[in-house]
Amino acid sequence: MIEVLVVDDDTRVADVNAAYVAKIPGFRVAAKAHNAAGALRVVEDVPVDLVLLDHYLPDETGLSVVRSLRERGHQTDVIMVTAARDVATVQAAMRHGALQYLVKPFSYAGLRAKLDAYATLRRTLDGGGEAEQAEVDRMFSALSSTPAPELPKGHSPTTAELVRRALMAAEGPISAQELADRTRLSRQTAQRYLKLLERTGRVRLSLKYGDTGRPEHRYEWAASI
Repeated sequence: MIEVLVVDDDTRVADVNAAYVAKIPGFRVAAKAHNAAGALRVVEDVPVDLVLLDHYLPDETGLSVVRSLRERGHQTDVIMVTAARDVATVQAAMRHGALQYLVKPFSYAGLRAKLDAYATLRRTLDGGGEAEQAEVDRMFSALSSTPAPELPKGHSPTTAELVRRALMAAEGPISAQELADRTRLSRQTAQRYLKLLERTGRVRLSLKYGDTGRPEHRYEWAASI
């Protein structure tokens, strides 16, 4: 389980965010805090993997909390969850090591997309070893995913998510048949979802040319989405 600390000065917002986290498989709310001092105290006392951190806190800013964590030697991951939209704050969050920045207000789907991508990133990093450039690119782009668009009639969000996960886990472009084999979907169904995701910009299409015949269509999760 990924242990999460939810930090927000508004207790109601903290409760809502904690409820969102609790609904996502693989994540557990370790604690909630409503100010900077409380957040730092929790990290000192409780094992925490990820902090969902508001910027506007009554005693210090969220960025100050990130700085204090690093000064104290804590490598706890941080995702800023805040209404602060100015470029200077966003830039400072990046420089201080925040993995992602989620602007309020946001939906459950928006938060889940970030946490699912974070879980994928952790699994990749936990594998250790060396990484090729494509693998490095996926690591750096893992948290840039956004919620899938509203699906047209006849398409299942569960199946779309299954396809997304398979593409993100792939080591490079794959064919519709390879996707079908990995997801246990029919090739026709895999092809239908791939075309949908390609139209919405979530998937990048490339062609692989052989010695003869038509080129093979290959699909890759678009890292910039």
